[in-house]
Amino acid sequence: MEELLLSISFAMLVGLILSRFAKLISLPAVTAYLVAGIIVGPFCIGRLGIEGLGFVSDESIKALSIISQAALGFIAFSIGNEFRLSQLKKTGKAATFIGVFQALAAALVVDLVLIIFHLVAPDAISLPAAIVLGSIATATAPAATLMVVRQYKAKGELTDLLLPIVAIDDAVGLIVFAVSLGIGRAFEQGHVDIISIVVNPIIEIVGSLVLGAVMGVILTFIERFFHSRSKRMSMAIVFVFLTVALSMQKFHFGNIEIGFSSLLVCMMLGTVFCNLCDYSAELMERVDGWTTPLFIIFFVLSGAELDLSVFGSLMTVLIGVTFLIARALGKWGGAGLSAKWMKCSPSVCKYLGITLLPQAGVALGMSLQLGGLSDYDQGLIRNIVLFSVLILELFGPLATKIALTKAGDIIPENKTSARGIIPSKHHGPHPKQK
Repeated sequence: MEELLLSISFAMLVGLILSRFAKLISLPAVTAYLVAGIIVGPFCIGRLGIEGLGFVSDESIKALSIISQAALGFIAFSIGNEFRLSQLKKTGKAATFIGVFQALAAALVVDLVLIIFHLVAPDAISLPAAIVLGSIATATAPAATLMVVRQYKAKGELTDLLLPIVAIDDAVGLIVFAVSLGIGRAFEQGHVDIISIVVNPIIEIVGSLVLGAVMGVILTFIERFFHSRSKRMSMAIVFVFLTVALSMQKFHFGNIEIGFSSLLVCMMLGTVFCNLCDYSAELMERVDGWTTPLFIIFFVLSGAELDLSVFGSLMTVLIGVTFLIARALGKWGGAGLSAKWMKCSPSVCKYLGITLLPQAGVALGMSLQLGGLSDYDQGLIRNIVLFSVLILELFGPLATKIALTKAGDIIPENKTSARGIIPSKHHGPHPKQK
């Protein structure tokens, strides 16, 4: 146990040190944490086999998976805070339409490109694998996006749309994945299972939203009996932990599986709480401060989990590059086109798609739920997703930062440090501050 604590401490220390170097070259801190994870993971320092000095095996990383689950719960809880009714009146219609359209566009483009790849090289990738990879392309990493927005205190039209779109994107992705996996199994096994294609995903989405709403109402009710800020914050933290634990439960009734998406459940918890509780905004700020170390651990562990061995297969790299390009075109084109239809500003139309490129936990979770496909297809899909996550987690946050800066949502003059305001190279107020 003490070796595990040493590993966590060492990993966080490396992440924090690298974040200082990252700032010098204008890289987001989340990229530094991911690189730190790779350094202390099984492919670098961990290869030395010294317990407590990095993570020596995949098992040592998986032993801390509960931390990642909790961190994702708090990330979803924070994103739920973006669904305030006052804000949704301004951006709700546009965010919903863009969120659905760009996710489906990414799936369609990736499906078409990989199906063509299958027709040209049928031995390299099967039709079921191509269809399932298209659905995985819909998922966007909420954690990386949220961390960039927080670090640079991004504010503006693009940011107001971005966080709700990321949440909607993952909900759409879960449905598309369930349907695509059912279709892939049908091609693989020769028969169609309507329950797995239609019923189970609907139950998961509806059940997750209902569970999150109920927990949000209970949290709001209980909070009224506490007046200390620290105890109110502690109660909110307790409920996020409790909600994550409940969302990990699964129930079976014949062929019907009742499960929950922890992301959707915790997002709904945050949404209901922020709309029912009068002092939720202040409380959310306090919770955000408490979760910073948790998020650092989460990203370092995410970096340590990245499997560098995927670069060992030329065919995997080729399919992975094809997947990345097709997904980027689908996200960028779908977001830009739908934003134009919703009459968003030119900067939103131009840069929104770039901010939707990061991919991580949700996609990895999908790649682990491939029962019914052949062993070859399962292995190929996981390797492609690992390749995508490795590239997009390292460069996606930087792309998000650049896009938000170009759109004017990140203002250099707003940068601060523990020693005070950092002088800017520019003189005079930013256009948005006049």
